[in-house]
Amino acid sequence: MYSKDLSENEYSGGFANYIREAGDNNLIEELEISLHDFIKFVQNIPMDKFDYRYAEGKWTIKDIIQHLIDCERIFVYRALRFSRNDKTALPSFEEDDYANSTNSNGRSIQDLLTELSALRHSNLLFFKSLSDEQLKRIGTASNIQISVRALGFVIIGHQKHHQKVFQERYL
Repeated sequence: MYSKDLSENEYSGGFANYIREAGDNNLIEELEISLHDFIKFVQNIPMDKFDYRYAEGKWTIKDIIQHLIDCERIFVYRALRFSRNDKTALPSFEEDDYANSTNSNGRSIQDLLTELSALRHSNLLFFKSLSDEQLKRIGTASNIQISVRALGFVIIGHQKHHQKVFQERYL
């Protein structure tokens, strides 16, 4: 399954940018490849940059990695609910509240990357376990209709978006 296979009713709004950012790749393959590319990229960042903020009130690289972890958990929770045909509309979340409630800067970069890797491997197994019918199921989150498979592409695109932010503003 590729992002080009998504129909217009499977996502909208702000998610469209992340799906475009994911590129036209196979969902399962890109979930794995993008993780390895991201870890390799982060491991090549100079150590003194992990706690750097490019402006007052902006997140550090460690904060952003924790943000990626938190968001991936939320996106996959949504995907789980929708794949199981749960029609309950799910609320949005305030990313700044989450970021302000973590200890990301007290953690090592290796610890954060290990957590991201473990999470992604678990989520890969989840997405691989779904039937085509389950992947196409649509639910509502943050007042937006989105399919299970679109959420998988959002995870990829969200990570790639932040990797570009690292390159443009932190390095």
